[in-house]
Amino acid sequence: MVADALAAAHGWEADAIETVVIRTTGDRVQDRALAEIGGKALWTKELDRALLAGEVDACVHSMKDVETIRPAAIALAATLPRADVRDRLIGAETIDVLPHGATVGTSSPRRRAQLLRHRPDLRVVLFRGNVDTRLAKLAGGEADATLLAAAGLDRLGKGQVGSAIEPEVMLPAPAQGAVGIEVRADDGRALAALAAIDHRATHACVLTERALLAGLGADCHSPVAALAVAAGGRLHLRAELIGVDGEAAVAGEAVGDDPAGLGAGLAADLLARAPEPVRRLFAGP
Repeated sequence: MVADALAAAHGWEADAIETVVIRTTGDRVQDRALAEIGGKALWTKELDRALLAGEVDACVHSMKDVETIRPAAIALAATLPRADVRDRLIGAETIDVLPHGATVGTSSPRRRAQLLRHRPDLRVVLFRGNVDTRLAKLAGGEADATLLAAAGLDRLGKGQVGSAIEPEVMLPAPAQGAVGIEVRADDGRALAALAAIDHRATHACVLTERALLAGLGADCHSPVAALAVAAGGRLHLRAELIGVDGEAAVAGEAVGDDPAGLGAGLAADLLARAPEPVRRLFAGP
């Protein structure tokens, strides 16, 4: 998608862009939750090394899987237009119709907490792996249902799989559905090339949601959901912090123009109002 966008924007031939596939630790380790083995850095450290070593000019990321604090030598140069931000439930039409005590597979602390907030009777088990692996586990009876990002399913041609859950029911992960491209911060050529494909509204929303995460001191153990929307020249941010087992939560929203200030301000407000079981999951700024 990024290569096609660059070629179209600059009139480049397809072979002017080399795609380098880098297999990450997050790809290789599939039997444990990310939070137990190093968190989101498992998706980025190999790409960061290649980028900083000059082996590649840009790295493409699913922004919801990029750790909040990034090296100063790396810059987010562009984001593609945001895809569907919703989660999809596979195995049932809605959360409410799942049988009492049903087993749901997920590796996401956010999804676990949100599910248990809606349905404390559910049993949540660890599901790791790519989309096909998780669907195979579901088909093999390891769970009654699972949750996957709609954007990932759509990009893999599986848009018909599962039932979308509206953000009013389950707010998505920060930066869900957004593809970002990072470059070396001092590489003016790459920055200029990628500026031509940057979707500014998506970029602003991603920066807002990531500023919220930074203000919360959130990590991959922290059940946090957030969604920023750009409309009418302003940014509208909604967010929710949830206890690990869904036993407590705090939600809020804010409107503003500055992504950094908006995210940090709502983070401070949520932490100030959060019940103790929720507040202790976050380190703060």
